[in-house]
Amino acid sequence: MTEYMGEFVGTAMLIALGHGMNANMDLRRTKGEGTGWLMMCFGWGFAVALCIYAVGHISGAHINPAVTIAMAVSGELEASLVPGYLVAQFAGAMVGAVIMLAVYWDHFKATEDPDAVRGVFATGPAIPNPVLNTLTEAAGTFFLVFGILAITENTNVAETASQSVLSVGINPLLIGLLVAVIGLGMGGPTGFAINPARDLGPRIVHALLPVPNKSHSNWGYAWVPVVGPIIGGIAGALLFTALMG
Repeated sequence: MTEYMGEFVGTAMLIALGHGMNANMDLRRTKGEGTGWLMMCFGWGFAVALCIYAVGHISGAHINPAVTIAMAVSGELEASLVPGYLVAQFAGAMVGAVIMLAVYWDHFKATEDPDAVRGVFATGPAIPNPVLNTLTEAAGTFFLVFGILAITENTNVAETASQSVLSVGINPLLIGLLVAVIGLGMGGPTGFAINPARDLGPRIVHALLPVPNKSHSNWGYAWVPVVGPIIGGIAGALLFTALMG
């Protein structure tokens, strides 16, 4: 249960902060209105890093179902823990979205564009193309999982070689930088969900709660940021495992 609580708290923290940045950037009359894509990418990256620092020692801070499934595939996580991790992550994502909604309630009321309102909660394609949108999400998550495994393996090598292990302390920052770079390089077509809980959990909150000025929750697209990241995460884990022998 301790691991599950770590994933719940870490994911709630990630969504409250990350989607809070979405709200700050896209909603009307906020202090950060219109601050742009760099804020989005590096903000999400720093949020990921801080959440890993916060709960990494408790659960490993996957805070992402695609990462959890990939870690199970690579043997880094016991398969029996996967269902509990996934439930905790999706529940945490929904709670984080509710916190964000409460903080920015007045700004949702001030934002008359329903697409902007939905965009705070969930990703959507710049150009709808289900095949390429799924490929984009898969590619971004492939690099995420492969990068996470590579960063942590570099630390293991340093420890084995009795070298400086300062990299242990900066690993969350490196992973956060990885998230930011994925956003900068591959986020344009879909908004780089690269995390099923980060998209589906808040989308459910958008659908269920009386969010001011909302319209539909675009359920026709909702499968893309779930299926794509899972495929990409598994592929990243399998390739890294194969390269490591």
